[in-house]
Amino acid sequence: MFMPNVEEVLSLSKENFNVIPIGFTYLSDHETCISQFERVRHEEHAFLLESVEGGERWARYSYIGRRPFLVVSSSGKTVDITFINEKKSIQKQGSPLDIVKDYVSRYKSPKHSSLPPFTGGAVGFFGYDLIHTFENVPRPKTPSEQENEMEFLFTDEIIVFDHLKQKTTIVCNLHVSFDDTEITLHEKYEQVCDRIRRTYEELQQPVRKKAVNTQVPLTEMRKNEVRSSHTKEEFCYMVKKAKEYIKTGDVFQVVLSQRFEQETEADPFDVYRILRSMNPSPYMYYYKSKDAYIVGASPELLVKVDDGCVENRPIAGTRPRGKTLQEDLSFEEELLADEKERAEHVMLVDLGRNDVGRVSEYGTVVLDSYMEIERYSHVMHMVSHVKGKLQKDKDFFDALRSCMPAGTVSGAPKVRAMQIISELEQQSRGVYGGAIGYLGFNGQMDSCIAIRTIVFQDGKAFVQAGAGVVADSVPEREFEETVNKAKAMLKAIEGGTDPRQIQTPVLSIR
Repeated sequence: MFMPNVEEVLSLSKENFNVIPIGFTYLSDHETCISQFERVRHEEHAFLLESVEGGERWARYSYIGRRPFLVVSSSGKTVDITFINEKKSIQKQGSPLDIVKDYVSRYKSPKHSSLPPFTGGAVGFFGYDLIHTFENVPRPKTPSEQENEMEFLFTDEIIVFDHLKQKTTIVCNLHVSFDDTEITLHEKYEQVCDRIRRTYEELQQPVRKKAVNTQVPLTEMRKNEVRSSHTKEEFCYMVKKAKEYIKTGDVFQVVLSQRFEQETEADPFDVYRILRSMNPSPYMYYYKSKDAYIVGASPELLVKVDDGCVENRPIAGTRPRGKTLQEDLSFEEELLADEKERAEHVMLVDLGRNDVGRVSEYGTVVLDSYMEIERYSHVMHMVSHVKGKLQKDKDFFDALRSCMPAGTVSGAPKVRAMQIISELEQQSRGVYGGAIGYLGFNGQMDSCIAIRTIVFQDGKAFVQAGAGVVADSVPEREFEETVNKAKAMLKAIEGGTDPRQIQTPVLSIR
C-alpha cells in the first residue's frame, strides 16, 4: 500500500506543496541497512546516514540515497549547479550558503505521519573553509587538496531502514507543477509508484557479501607511511604561539589541528563498516560523490532544527571506558571532578547558548541537560544539551550560519580563534571541522561536526585531528592528542586495505 494515497496527494497539491513524498513499507527483518546499501552503493553518487543514540543503542532510522536530480558544489565563491536529468551545468558567483538556500527553498514538502522524518532534500557537507565566505577570517596560505568546500546532493528518492520495526520504507517524491491538472497528477502518482516498485525489485536481488575483520590489533605494525602537514616541532611552535595569544587576552582557547595523509587502496565502504563497528556514534556517514568519498563516525551534533526547535549538544571532557563496572564509574567520577575539563565544558556550553540564542526567540534558550555522561564503545564524554525556539523570521540556514563552525573545532571567542587558526595552521582544513548532514524539503535539518572523518580522493586518504589549546597546555601533550585521535581512523583505513592483516600504521611525521 502506497502512502499517502492519490486523494491525499491531490489535496496536498492545493496547499502549496510542490514536492510530495510517497512511501511503500515492507517487512525486512532478514536484512540490514548494510546489505541494502550494498545493492545501490555503486552509483556515481550515493550516501548512507546512520546513528547510535547515547553511544549504546541504534537510533530508529538509517537513510540510504542515490541518483540525485541536482548537485550543488562550490570552491570559494564559485558555485557549480549540475542538473543531472537535463545533463547540463551552470556556474554562479556569490555566497555558497545563500545559493544552496535558494535552491532548497524552491522545494516545499509536507510531513506525513506514516513516513519517516526525512523524506527528501539535500544531503552533503559544508567544509570548514566556507566560513571565509561569511566571517572576517583570512584564508590560509595553502589551499586544501580537497576540491570542493561544499557539496549537496538533492535527492527525491530515499530508502529508510527502520531498526525498531525491522521494516524498510521506499520513499519517492512526486514533483507538482503549477499547471498540473487532476489527470496529470494521477499520471504522476502512477509513475512514482512504478519507480518505487522498480526500487523494491532492485532491493530483492542477491547481494555480494564481503567479510571484513573489525578486530584491529595494536601489536603488529606495518610500515605504511603516513605523512603529516606539520612536524612535531612545527606543531609545538603553533601551540606556544597560541598560548601567547591566550596570555595577552586575545582568546581563551584555540583548537589547532594537523592533517595526516596516506596513499591507500582501501575500499571506503569497508573502512566505513570497520568504523561503525569500532566506534558506533550518533552520526555515522558514508558519502560518495563524483570526486571523493567521505566516511565518518562523529559524536557531536552541530545544529538541528525540528518543528521550530533549534538545538546543539556541546561535548567537552573525555575519559576511556573502564574494564570493569567499578573502574568505569571511577573514571566517570574523575571526569566530573576534573576542574580543567569542567572549565572547558562551561566555556563551550556558553558558546553553544550564544550560537543558539542568536537565532532563537528571546527567553527561550534553555539547558535541557548539563554535564551528563554519555558512554561509547571506547570512551565516555561529558555532554550538555542546548535548546531554543527558532525566531519566526529565521530558518535552518540562519541556524547553520550562527553555529558553524562549532567551538569544539575553533575556540573562543570564535572569530578571533579562527583568525589565529588561519595564521598558524597555514593550510585550509577542507571538510574537517565543517558540517555534514541533511537539509529536508519539509523544513527539518540535522547536521554534525565533521570530526573523526576520513576523506578519500585520488588514491589518498586524509584524516585531520585537533587539540584545544588553553593557558596551561603542554605543547607535546597537545601534539600527542592529535596523533592519538588520528590513529583510530588510520587503523580503519589499514583494515579496509587488507582485512586479513589489519595492523596499526606507523606515523611518519615529516
